[in-house]
Amino acid sequence: MAAAAIIDPPKKKPLPAGLPREWYESHNRRLKAMRLAISLLDTGTYDAARATNRKIRTMAARTGIHRPSNTTCRMVRSLIREAH
Repeated sequence: MAAAAIIDPPKKKPLPAGLPREWYESHNRRLKAMRLAISLLDTGTYDAARATNRKIRTMAARTGIHRPSNTTCRMVRSLIREAH
């Protein structure tokens, strides 16, 4: 049996200063949606229609991500659609 490789997380760079608050909010929303979409795809949810708000929010709770809004849930479904 192969041993699991330990991977260090990438070093985070600070976000650029001086941008409008909306930019930071949308940036963080996109990152959250991407993390959730990857988690759902890893667990076998390949169809955007099956990725209900409830399922997305349950996945968020399992992975330690704050509860996503309806807008973030729509973004997760659009990312899943683009993946396939």
